[in-house]
Amino acid sequence: MSDYVVTCCSSADLSLETIQKRNIPFAMFHYTINGTEYPDDLGQTIPFDKFYQMIKDGAMPTTSAVNVDQYVDMFDPILASGRDILHLALSSGISGTYNAAKVAQAQMQEKYPDRKIIVIDSLAASGGFGLLTILADDNRLSGMPIDENAQWVLDHRLHLHHWFFSTDLTSYWRGGRVSRFSAVVGGALNICPLLNVNSEGKLIPRERIRGKKKVIHAIAEKMFEHAQGGENYTGKVFITHSACYDDARAVADLIEAHCPHMDGKVVITSIGNLIGSHTGPGTVALFFMGDERTL
Repeated sequence: MSDYVVTCCSSADLSLETIQKRNIPFAMFHYTINGTEYPDDLGQTIPFDKFYQMIKDGAMPTTSAVNVDQYVDMFDPILASGRDILHLALSSGISGTYNAAKVAQAQMQEKYPDRKIIVIDSLAASGGFGLLTILADDNRLSGMPIDENAQWVLDHRLHLHHWFFSTDLTSYWRGGRVSRFSAVVGGALNICPLLNVNSEGKLIPRERIRGKKKVIHAIAEKMFEHAQGGENYTGKVFITHSACYDDARAVADLIEAHCPHMDGKVVITSIGNLIGSHTGPGTVALFFMGDERTL
């Protein structure tokens, strides 16, 4: 059995502690805020709370994707050490980094013809991308060969659910995801959109719910409806948030109360500065394994 590593990129929104504990190499996106470019380094350069305060104060960050050279820089030392690579890329429905990773894969395959490099479109983002990465790494740690693990990811990626809500539509409007009218009216009427990631890996608005308390219950109900086993769910649950921990904790409390058999407690992390450049503050996202995403 070959020695291999599972790799991802910073948009998986895994905590720095988790990345370091598991020794998961990751490629960094970059973002520009107030005229300066920074690496999306899991909150090390600009802590998450400071980043979201900058947006609240009027900053409008922009982002740049991981390019081919950056993927080559990540892949090369791993392959030179004699290990193979299973790389999970951010959803192609959101970013073009999957294509960049595939170009880097071809270059590295030519340089290291005896090594194996597998690049998979995760069709996932944020903590969903992170959850899929952790599950693939669990498979690796259990001894699953790289080809079998890659097939497992392909077979299960559409069973990974992403549900989001936001209590602040300002950044969604600035990014063109909702109209200015919708953002203004939504704010005035306290409307919180409920969105998910569809089978093409694209973020899709699904419902408009009035009031934070109602949307917190609605997102939890989506898990009870779609999770494998319903309230008897035995898998992992991830939640990410952008400067609204209390809202994330409220969702986690509902899930932990209704799903006593899941694998550990709900893991809550921050939405990173890359994804957060597009969501802004006020977003909560829920991730779990469930029925197949078909729409």
